[in-house]
Amino acid sequence: MRPYATAQNIGGRANQCDATAVRTAPNGTRAYVLLDGIGSSDAVRDWTRRAAVNLARSAARRGDAETALRTAYASYAADPHRQDPYTGRYMPKAAAVVAVTAPAQPLTVAWAGDSRAYLLRAGIASRLTEDHNLRRVYPPTASHGGGNRNVITSCLGSAHTDKELRDAYNHPAIETVTVELAEGSRLLLASDGAYEPHVDAGHDVFAELDDHPLASTVRGFVDLAVDTSRKALPPHEHRYVDNATALLADLT
Repeated sequence: MRPYATAQNIGGRANQCDATAVRTAPNGTRAYVLLDGIGSSDAVRDWTRRAAVNLARSAARRGDAETALRTAYASYAADPHRQDPYTGRYMPKAAAVVAVTAPAQPLTVAWAGDSRAYLLRAGIASRLTEDHNLRRVYPPTASHGGGNRNVITSCLGSAHTDKELRDAYNHPAIETVTVELAEGSRLLLASDGAYEPHVDAGHDVFAELDDHPLASTVRGFVDLAVDTSRKALPPHEHRYVDNATALLADLT
C-alpha cells in the first residue's frame, strides 16, 4: 500500500488547476509536489500538470527540495516572454511547495507562493511554510485588517529575482526549511483552497487528518474545505469557491 494519497475538489471553478506529483528515485529518495495554478483556464491547467511532474522528477533525482525548485524557477524565469512586463503577466504560473525525504536524512521543504506544508505528529499540526502573500507583508493589526492574502508575492513561473522580491516584500523568491523526522510523522501539502476554509472555521488540522486509510482521510479534508467555503458564501457566489487539493503522506 502506498504511504501517501492525494485528493482534489474542483470547488466552483471551471477547471481544476491544482496538481500533485510524487516520484521516487532508485535509492529511496521520494519527492512530493503540490502546485496551485493561478487562474482557471485550460492553458493553466495543462501547464500546471506538466510542471508538477517535471518538478517531482527533478526533486527525487536531486534529493533536495530547494535545489529542484530553484532550478525549475530559474528555467522558467529565463524565458524572454516571462521577463517581458506585458507578456509575463499572461504566462501560466503556480504557487509551489516541494518536500523531499531520503533514507536517514531530514525532510527538506521549499516553496514559492502560498501553498503550505504541515508536519503532523503527536497531536500537533506544525506549519512548516510561511505564505508569500500580502497578508505576510502587511500583517493584521488592531486598526487594520492587513494585506490581501489572495495576492501572492512569489510563484513558480515568475521572473522576479530574490533581490527584487526582498526589496519589495522582504522575502526571497524561494524559501526552505529542513526538519528532523521522528516516528509517527505525517506530511500534509495543501493549496490555499484546501487549508484556508479549515483555518478560517477554526478546525483542528491534525484532528481532521489523524485517521486511516490515507485516501479517505485526505478526501474528507478537501471535501470539507469546499463545503465549508460554500456555507460561508451566498449561493450566487459559490462559483468563487476555490479548487481544493491536498497530499497526505506517512513519512516514518
